Amino acid sequence: MTKKTASTLVATCLFAFSVGMLVLFVNSFNLGNSDFIGFWAAGKQLVHHECPYDTTAVFRIEHNEGLTGTWPNVSLDMPAAFFLVLPLGFFGAKTGAVLWLSAFIFCLMVSVRLLWELHGKQDNGLHLLCYFFAPVYICMMAGQLGAFMLLGVVLFLYFHESRPFWAGASLLLCTVKPHLFVPFGIVMLVWILHRKAYRVLVGLAAALGASCALSYYFDPHAWSQYSSLVHNNPVILTAFIPTLSVVFRFAVDRDAIWLQYVPAAAASVWGLWYFWTRRATWSWLHHGALLLLVSELCAPHGWIFDEVIVLPAILAALYSAKNSRLLLILFPLMSAVVVIEFLNGAKPVSPYYLWTAPAWFIWCLLARAASRGPGVLPVRASLTASGRSSR
Repeated sequence: MTKKTASTLVATCLFAFSVGMLVLFVNSFNLGNSDFIGFWAAGKQLVHHECPYDTTAVFRIEHNEGLTGTWPNVSLDMPAAFFLVLPLGFFGAKTGAVLWLSAFIFCLMVSVRLLWELHGKQDNGLHLLCYFFAPVYICMMAGQLGAFMLLGVVLFLYFHESRPFWAGASLLLCTVKPHLFVPFGIVMLVWILHRKAYRVLVGLAAALGASCALSYYFDPHAWSQYSSLVHNNPVILTAFIPTLSVVFRFAVDRDAIWLQYVPAAAASVWGLWYFWTRRATWSWLHHGALLLLVSELCAPHGWIFDEVIVLPAILAALYSAKNSRLLLILFPLMSAVVVIEFLNGAKPVSPYYLWTAPAWFIWCLLARAASRGPGVLPVRASLTASGRSSR
């Protein structure tokens, strides 16, 4: 048996074991109080060509599945995410949860595998530490979307040179929560124009067009309904969300929602400078990792489980810090602290999570500084660094 066959067999067995554990977990978990139930309820509404943002209907559906609160868990994601939640509407809540979490694990495993290949298939096993990244665990427990957005980022990194159309199409997964990628997206647009990599843009446009057509078929008024929900949702307007942007807004003027976008705007200006001064040697795997960290750090709003998207930066930092025992020990310790607090009842709205995004950012900077060179530039990244265009 070859090494590749053995690795595939082990991965298949681990995936099958994980699915089995998920079945046991779902059967003993109150799905009504998870974030997943909001996606499932939206899928239920869509398959009947009903509004997925109808708070009354969604509350009734979720209450029947065990929701104990007085406010429905309505999905705040744009209609572009309909292609993800629509299949859930054809199943019951428990079956849908097993399928959802199985897809989460699959996306995570594929993402880690592709990142490992992009970094030259290093045999030190450091890529396995990605599975111990605290936001991954919390995202899975909450039934959130992080692994799907992560896969979108990783597929772009993997295909932007060899298959630019499909690299662009994969970015559809990132449009589910576009506010998490503001500097990253703006720099990407400038990069496309500078490198004339228009096939990336065509791929994204084609995927968005198909997604919008799907959403229009099942709910022709989805965008106006979404706009109404966002502008009247108390979570966005009044609730404290543990991000630096929201803290900035609360400190200056709690009623001025636009203040939350100031850090993202400032980060975008920095991102453009960062790209332009490195445009001749730009590598999405190396330079894009830092850009992704900054995008998450300065996002207008976000949650601990959204931090899954910085996993490419985490793995790059792990490889940069492979000679620093202190940094390699510090990473799982930080993750363990976050998970312990989560298991002790710290809700996603808790101010406790304010430190996590800055912590990953600082840790990655320290790891980059600990490396002897400017960073790890594996074979795929060096092609971009040499100035090859993704045309």
